[in-house]
Amino acid sequence: MSNEPSTTGMGISRRRFLQRSSLALAAAAVELPRVHAAEGGTDFEVKIGLIGCGGRGTGAVLDAMGAATKVIYPAAGYHTEDVAEGAKVERKGIQVVALADLFDDRLAKCQDQLAKLGMDVPKKTCFTGFDAYRKLLAVPEVNYVILATPPHFRPMQLEAAIEAGKHVFMEKPVAVDVPGVKRVIAAGKRAAEKGLGIAAGTQRRHMKCYQETIGRIRDGAIGEIVYAKCYWNGGQIWVIEREPGWSDMEWQLRNWNYFTWLSGDHYVEQHVHNLDIMNWVLGAHPVRAVAAQGGRQVRVGEIHGHIFDHFAVEFEYPNGVSMFSQARQINGCDNLVEEAVVGTGGTSNCKNYIGPKDGRRWRFREREPSPYKLEHEHLIASVRAGQPINEAQAIAESTMTGILGREAAYSGKAIDWDTAMNSTTRLGPKEYKFGPYPMPDVAMPGQYRFM
Repeated sequence: MSNEPSTTGMGISRRRFLQRSSLALAAAAVELPRVHAAEGGTDFEVKIGLIGCGGRGTGAVLDAMGAATKVIYPAAGYHTEDVAEGAKVERKGIQVVALADLFDDRLAKCQDQLAKLGMDVPKKTCFTGFDAYRKLLAVPEVNYVILATPPHFRPMQLEAAIEAGKHVFMEKPVAVDVPGVKRVIAAGKRAAEKGLGIAAGTQRRHMKCYQETIGRIRDGAIGEIVYAKCYWNGGQIWVIEREPGWSDMEWQLRNWNYFTWLSGDHYVEQHVHNLDIMNWVLGAHPVRAVAAQGGRQVRVGEIHGHIFDHFAVEFEYPNGVSMFSQARQINGCDNLVEEAVVGTGGTSNCKNYIGPKDGRRWRFREREPSPYKLEHEHLIASVRAGQPINEAQAIAESTMTGILGREAAYSGKAIDWDTAMNSTTRLGPKEYKFGPYPMPDVAMPGQYRFM
């Protein structure tokens, strides 16, 4: 087999992927030079506009300011990332100037948390409704946008933010379908043309332990990689009970994790962290989903929408490397969240350990700051240095890896990457409005069709 995979569709050579994906790593890992451009210089004051004021959005804006958070994941009800007791803003030159959310109550909760830090956002720059994000992007002072709405909305909001000339931090994943992935890639290219920065919520890429371990792997510390594996096997996440008076659309938007059109299913929404590490370590995206299984065995009530509660997928990467993946959200089981690779000369967990067959074992033992804060620090530092990082391509490919695995499990069919990239299927309604929106059927392998 050739050492270079197909370059059709989104295929790229291993060498070019390594060069490209190293750009964000280099910007994040080294001291950035000082420049004196009006906006790119070190006096650049960050004016944040937050789009999506729920738990993760509130937590992300607190992370950007360096404020400590108290995170609670309940069995039912909204998860929260509130201001921790005694927390204060640790970073200078950062201010929250605008908020946007679909729902008044979610925005008000975020306002209350920011007020604890003395950060009062004017009512005139607080927006609600389906078009709230466009109103926020029209605020001239905003130059740093955080996207924390459900993943379905991320492609259109990223696209709009870049066209509005804003630097962007976007949560993961960045799409739920192939058309969305393509929009993110295009927006990333447009951002590069305009000199705008994009960082994603794949915080592992900003951790020194992963950077050093993966660097050693790619330098040959365990020889040629033979196979890889990753897991996000955990418990059930928070769920929102339907309240009287809520339409189908409102309930699905509030309970968004449990609908594929909004979250991508948990294989995409949560497991993308591990899939992203696999792509990083292997220096490419997979060329196909070879086989996949999944289903809905425990979470079977209407409150849990129509998504699966477990997945298992085998991927093939360039040069015939196999990667095995599992993701589960079921209570009462053994949990396992990790990545690992096996090479001709040893093994590694990708994070902080390398065990060669011959030679001394290596461990990363340094203490690190919160990676949720680092991802903002690195983006802001890169903008101030005039060298904005751009993670759009990498996170788009990792998101697409999740979509590929999901669709293989939904359908029970093997799917090639390039074939999948031809899909024009868009998930979600044609028009955004409150009212009836029937829940899709649960995908049945052997009957469900991807394209």
